[in-house]
Amino acid sequence: MTLQRIILQTKGPGLYEFTEAVAAAVKSTQVGDGVMTVFVRHTSCSLLIQENADPTVKLDLLAYFHRLVPQATDPSMGYIRHRDEGPDDMPAHIKAALLPVSLSIPYESGRLMLGTWQGIYLFEHRDRPHRREVVLQF
Repeated sequence: MTLQRIILQTKGPGLYEFTEAVAAAVKSTQVGDGVMTVFVRHTSCSLLIQENADPTVKLDLLAYFHRLVPQATDPSMGYIRHRDEGPDDMPAHIKAALLPVSLSIPYESGRLMLGTWQGIYLFEHRDRPHRREVVLQF
């Protein structure tokens, strides 16, 4: 078993593609064929495999999840009790509960087996910048 870590610096809510960093890690380990687990070590962001050709996909996903789970200050979120870290904190935890925090991605001959338009993203749910750690297990 081989582990590698990728550090991602976010600037606030959004989808941050890091496909190239994962591809480089797979190539550098020279592990041949298999399945890699990609895991984010945080409770207020998620991981996604999503289209990476049209940037409006990212905008639409961000808008959808903002409407689905608005800030705790929104009147529809009056039931929220966890507010210690700001109005974006509990909504971020809810989004992370709805979306994956780990992915399984096959690789062959040191190359990711993603589809033509697929990219690997960290989906940041918090309003302020964060340093996020993603662990790759081969």
